[in-house]
Amino acid sequence: MFNPSRDQVRQFFIEAWRKHRARAPTAQLEAIAAELVDMHPEYHALLEAEDALTREWTPEHGETNPFLHLSLHLAIEEQLGINQPPGIRAIVDQLKQRMDRHEALHVVLDCLGEIMYQAQRDKKMPDNNTYLDLLRRAASR
Repeated sequence: MFNPSRDQVRQFFIEAWRKHRARAPTAQLEAIAAELVDMHPEYHALLEAEDALTREWTPEHGETNPFLHLSLHLAIEEQLGINQPPGIRAIVDQLKQRMDRHEALHVVLDCLGEIMYQAQRDKKMPDNNTYLDLLRRAASR
């Protein structure tokens, strides 16, 4: 199983964004990552900053870690690509009937963040059924 370090994740997004801006060839995952960064103009300068690899973003200071946010987005794109957990595509399609795709992805991102927090807190693997239940509830609001 692939388990990159914090610095490797950050370097991946920084490099994907650099290649995108330079119109350089990218691998498929880099292209997806660059599209995600492009959807978040508030992160562009952060990814280009000299301290991007070392800076800390903490909830205590009301900050969202852009690399965590983008990583969750990337995980969701992979989930949608293979419809795993089964049914996630249909739920996102349902959300997209009420909002644009990016807003729908943020609803999913909130659910994924919650399920990951629960798994980490309980020292268990994320539960797909609980995740799908959260998604269905969010889609029905």
